[in-house]
Amino acid sequence: MRRRGERTRVSAAPWRRKGVGSAPAAAHTGGMVAVAILLVVIGIVLLLLGVFVEAVKFLLWIGLVILIIGIIAALMRFIRRQT
Repeated sequence: MRRRGERTRVSAAPWRRKGVGSAPAAAHTGGMVAVAILLVVIGIVLLLLGVFVEAVKFLLWIGLVILIIGIIAALMRFIRRQT
């Protein structure tokens, strides 16, 4: 019970109490920076993979064309030797 003239203590709001609830704002900022860096790295890797995949597709077609030209040249040499 309260004595006469004694003031009632009002507790701080839960979001203002230290150590209660979520981590401090600095920890949130550090976490967000880490997430942002991670997303940037993943984006760069995916961009490079996209470029490399397109380059590999292009080089694959060039390789197929060279292979077909080589087969045709070998067949022509073979046919000329037979005659």
